[in-house]
Amino acid sequence: MGRYSQEFKDRAVARLLPPESASITAVSQEQGVSVATLERWRADALSRPARERAWTAAARLQAVITTAAMEEAERNAWCREQGIFPGDLQQWRDSATTALAQPEESRASPQQTRDDKRKIKELERDLRRKEKALAEAAALLILAKKVSAIFHKEEEE
Repeated sequence: MGRYSQEFKDRAVARLLPPESASITAVSQEQGVSVATLERWRADALSRPARERAWTAAARLQAVITTAAMEEAERNAWCREQGIFPGDLQQWRDSATTALAQPEESRASPQQTRDDKRKIKELERDLRRKEKALAEAAALLILAKKVSAIFHKEEEE
C-alpha cells in the first residue's frame, strides 16, 4: 500500500473539486492513484469545511478570472459559495499580477539554463577536487607534525 503526503492528497483532490473539476479517471492516470482511493480522498475533503480545502494554481487563476468582472456584492457571494475569503481572492489576483509583471528578459532562456547547469557541474567538480587536495594537505601536515614530534623526542633522550 502506497503512502502519500498530505500535500499530494490535497493537490489531487483540488483537481477533482470545483472550479477545476477534472475527471476522476484523468487524475487517476496522471497521479498513478486508483480511482477508489481518489474517491475516498474526495469524500474526505468534502466532509471538511470548504475553507480548509486546497486550491491549485490553475484553480486560483480561474477564480481570479471568473470574479474579475463581478461587482463587489456578487464577488462576495461567489466567495461565500466557494468557501473562501475575498481577501484570499485579492491576494491571488496580486500574486498573479506580480508574476505576469516580470519582464521576459529577466527569465532564463533554455540555452542559458543549460549553460548554467554545465557551469555548476564544472564548479562542483572543481570544488570536489580542491576538497580532496585540502584533505590530503591536512593529512600530510598532521603526519609531518607527528614525525617531528617522534624524532624530536628521540634526540632529547
